[in-house]
Amino acid sequence: MDLEKRPTPQPAEPSAPYRHAQQAPEGCLTIAIRIPVRIVVLVLVVPVRMVWDVLVVVGRFLKDTVLRPVGRALLWLGKALFVWPWVALWRYVVVPVAKGLGWLGYWLLVVPVVWLYRYVLTPVGQAIAWVVAGLRAGVVWFATGIGAVLVWLYAWTLAPLGRGIAWLARGAWAGLAAVGLALFTGVAWLVRYLLVVPAEWLYRYVLTPVGHAIAWVARGAVWLVRMIFTGLGLGIYWTLRILLVLPALAVWRWVLTPVGRVLAVVGREIWDALGHAWRVAGWISLVVGRFLATLFRLIFVEPTRWVYRTVLTPAGHFVRDVVWKPVTALARGVGRTTRQALATARESVRQARASVRWALFGQPGEPKPVAARREPGAAETRTLGSSTTALTKD
Repeated sequence: MDLEKRPTPQPAEPSAPYRHAQQAPEGCLTIAIRIPVRIVVLVLVVPVRMVWDVLVVVGRFLKDTVLRPVGRALLWLGKALFVWPWVALWRYVVVPVAKGLGWLGYWLLVVPVVWLYRYVLTPVGQAIAWVVAGLRAGVVWFATGIGAVLVWLYAWTLAPLGRGIAWLARGAWAGLAAVGLALFTGVAWLVRYLLVVPAEWLYRYVLTPVGHAIAWVARGAVWLVRMIFTGLGLGIYWTLRILLVLPALAVWRWVLTPVGRVLAVVGREIWDALGHAWRVAGWISLVVGRFLATLFRLIFVEPTRWVYRTVLTPAGHFVRDVVWKPVTALARGVGRTTRQALATARESVRQARASVRWALFGQPGEPKPVAARREPGAAETRTLGSSTTALTKD
């Protein structure tokens, strides 16, 4: 008994076209348009697809057999004409010349300038610095003495004189301030009661009522103008709405929208028919290409292969066994005999040359044998009375 609950099998998710068909049911207009459109588009697209496939094959063939070798050749030619000469010029002309100029500049400019700086300018600069330091010390000492004199003059002469002048100035300023304050108070009282009070009365009891009246009249005029323009705007709005907007809306809703929907359906069906026809045309083009390839193989390749296997191969084997192998064996024998004859001739010439040398200069001396080495052999053993070093051997 199965106690576990089995999962409910989920239906497979349909593909995009079927899902679209299930979500949006198609009407009779779509079905009526689809089949004729697909037939017409298929008839129009099949030649285009076959021409496209032929152009693709020809393009690949030209790319592999013509364009790629020509491109490599042009690349090599471009390198040979434009790159390698400049590289050689840079490597074998510009770089050595630059190194030579750098070496000349170093020994003709840098070394003399360094020597001049180190052995001429540096001592002169140090001497000038020593003189300037001495002058600065003298100037500092002189300035210190002058400063002390000036401080003494300020502390015992200028400061008391300045304090006295300041006391007199404070007294004079206090008197002038009292007189100025009295004058300012009198002038302020006259200005207040001759200018400010009349101006305030004129503003409060004359200008303010007149301004309020002008503002009320202006607000009324603005309201009247606004009402006039509002009425004109409403009239123009309803006129334009009745004459333009409502007819345009009716044309959009009852004419353009249905026509657009029909055109959208037709366009979608044409697009789908183009894709379907392109795929079907690809299959048809593939079948036609395979048929042509089979026909080419049966008409040209198989007869050529049969001729190669049944005619050319036996003929080649016959030529190889009857003509080529005997000729090559004969050529190897002639070559071997020729090499032996040349070796014999060289040995004879060598012996004749040695005989002439012995007859003219005599027989050469025997080579001297090499003296035996004084190191002990491997079988000898060391004792207290024997030595194996070269310095202590007898």
